[in-house]
Amino acid sequence: MSATADHQETVPEILRRLTGPGGAFELVREDVLGARTQVFAHRERSLADVVAASVRHGERDYIVAGDERISFTEHANRVASLARVLEQEYGVGKGDRVALLAANNPGWVIAFWATVSLGAIAVAYNSWWTAPEIARGIEHTRPKVVLADARRAAKVDGSGVPLLTFEKDVPDLVRRHPGAPLPKPEIDEDDPAVIMYTSGTSGRPKGAVHTHRNLLAVIGYLRYNNVLAAELGDPVAPEDRRHLLSLPLFHIASLHNLAVPRLMDGGTVVMYQGRFEVDRVLRLIERERVTNWGAVPTMANRLIEHGDLSGYDLSSLTSFALASAPSTPAFHERLRAVLPVARDGLANSYGLTECCTGAAVGTPADLAVAPDTLGRPVVGVDLEVRDPAGRPLPEGQEGEICLRSPYVMLGYWEDPRATAQSIRADRWLHTGDIGMVEDGRLRLTSRRSDLILRGGENVYPAEIESVLSEHPGVRECLVTGVPHPDLGQEVAAVVVIDAGSGLNEETLTAFVSERLAYYKVPSRWRVTDESLPRNATGKVIRREVHA
Repeated sequence: MSATADHQETVPEILRRLTGPGGAFELVREDVLGARTQVFAHRERSLADVVAASVRHGERDYIVAGDERISFTEHANRVASLARVLEQEYGVGKGDRVALLAANNPGWVIAFWATVSLGAIAVAYNSWWTAPEIARGIEHTRPKVVLADARRAAKVDGSGVPLLTFEKDVPDLVRRHPGAPLPKPEIDEDDPAVIMYTSGTSGRPKGAVHTHRNLLAVIGYLRYNNVLAAELGDPVAPEDRRHLLSLPLFHIASLHNLAVPRLMDGGTVVMYQGRFEVDRVLRLIERERVTNWGAVPTMANRLIEHGDLSGYDLSSLTSFALASAPSTPAFHERLRAVLPVARDGLANSYGLTECCTGAAVGTPADLAVAPDTLGRPVVGVDLEVRDPAGRPLPEGQEGEICLRSPYVMLGYWEDPRATAQSIRADRWLHTGDIGMVEDGRLRLTSRRSDLILRGGENVYPAEIESVLSEHPGVRECLVTGVPHPDLGQEVAAVVVIDAGSGLNEETLTAFVSERLAYYKVPSRWRVTDESLPRNATGKVIRREVHA
């Protein structure tokens, strides 16, 4: 922590120094698409600038994947060559779309940077999509070219769009353009850079359009975090951090918040490939001395189920964060019992695809004070909780979470109606999530779309799910509303239990009745040992769960 001879700075003083006038991360209000928005005064102006600047990291590892190690210098060379291929052989230019459809591999990252360096738009298709879903994605975004791995390429055949495979076509084409210069296009900060589909747990996925400004703001925020951590005594320099990438690259946690910022700060991306297996991922952490890991609760739950982890050397891990799906204080305690870094290095966050990065982050210190918190709004985020009429509510009152920041998407691709429903006056993003602010920290209550209206009373599933999760025999659960001829809806719960726990409807009813008002107690139960269906980001696919 910075200090003068007679005064040691407090955390608020450090924050003011970093973000105040003249600070390295000075925040100012500028016009962003017609709204006065907090932005960093000192920032890059396009992602092409980020690629060009990355060569200063030289021969340090940027990506490690299996036996392959790609330095920052080699990465920039491959990006330049692939950009030349896309531009000269496939006519890709500013505003054109390039679709990426593959499991995690280094070529995906290189193709992303090559695309945005041209001012074109990288479209991140979900690698778990079926052929009909891929066809809808191609129809929706009309890419100039699709880059796919061999497994998915077969699902694209017949689309009429040029198709390149990462395994063979891309390397062969790149070799035609050795030593190509990096592109230098004219790019505006608010030009689209990425289309990333929402997870689609209800309804058809929508394509969230993220701009160069959005991703540059995420880079700025994470650079700010690096400096703040150093000021507070973190001994690990940003360029020495090794970040485990274990979530799909079509998710903001992996692309926007891990792979992209490393190109600026010089840290290493350690890419886990293949189906998630506890032993394989922990051996990778050992071998590559991973320092930072962001995981979804599903992964963390598998660590818990694995039990004793003392046979693995996890001493390099200094940070473990949960993201993408809600988790409870009871779950955190079970995780702390098996994962050493979680005891004092666990962080939680609140975010959504439409916002590009965590809108609020609960640090280990926050969780120690308020175990159910999602933390404070991150730098650059304006956060309000609003009533149904759109009026801001004071702390302690429940309402819809609304956000405004340079991280908020441009809108949904070619869907002005959905965009207008989400981004309203003065570019406030209406998330549809219900929560409240307590002592400056955000607490999530439920998704608005999941609200149960029982006999005129509002029932929020997350509250009941949180209580059920506290029972030691409950592995996971989902609460939903089902039609009722008199009440309108009744509360139904699907509960996944540990084998041999002996739990049944009666014991669960008694457990919840002791903790919640009568109208919140489920009247319909399905108790099972089958896991809930989840999508690639770890979220429960609610429409596939039948109570």
